[in-house]
Amino acid sequence: MYLGRVTGSVVATVQISHLDGRRLLLVERLDLAGNTTEQYDIAVDETRAGPGDTVLVLDEGNGARQILGLDPGAIRAVIVGVVDDVFEG
Repeated sequence: MYLGRVTGSVVATVQISHLDGRRLLLVERLDLAGNTTEQYDIAVDETRAGPGDTVLVLDEGNGARQILGLDPGAIRAVIVGVVDDVFEG
């Protein structure tokens, strides 16, 4: 899992059937200090996140498929939470 920031959405007019009705968002990874890393993923959104939101991304294919109830499925990353704040300590 990692923290990321939603930077936009991805539109795919032709896609595999298990993505029908699911939102795809472009997420930039953040380091532990909250700085951008210039690494991006496309993630299925299960939380109704929007641009600028800090999110928790599960970036492991098998876990993502389990959350979405897909077996098999071509899913690698899924947004599982919108982060309100991060405390170190």
